[in-house]
Amino acid sequence: MSDVEKGTELPPLELRVTRADLVRYAGASGDLNPIHWSDRVATGVGLPGVIAHGMLTMALAGRFVTAWVGDPSAVRSYGVRFTRPVVVPDDDEGALVELSGKVTDVTGGIATVAITARFDGKTVLGRAVAEVALPS
Repeated sequence: MSDVEKGTELPPLELRVTRADLVRYAGASGDLNPIHWSDRVATGVGLPGVIAHGMLTMALAGRFVTAWVGDPSAVRSYGVRFTRPVVVPDDDEGALVELSGKVTDVTGGIATVAITARFDGKTVLGRAVAEVALPS
């Protein structure tokens, strides 16, 4: 990773999120809000359908960065804003989340990475930025 510099692009990653993933995440996180599993409840509160947990979407983007840097402990900071939901259909394919990233700065062995997460052609995370320590 010695060749990482401002402008370096991370290899893109496409991930599918299914209703089964939402059930597993709900069990692990304890977030059993029915907007994550019930179409009736989700549409009843004005959502287009069942949506993925925001923290699950954030975790997928974090996984994208840690896979690139090769070491989860290299992440020094990470933050996002949730801008749009990921609507997860009740089928076997699920929702496609597309992840990309670009290094916006490298200072003192720390790379700042701007992350883009898209669903249905629209960004779902805003101000998604991670700072990672680059291996020496």
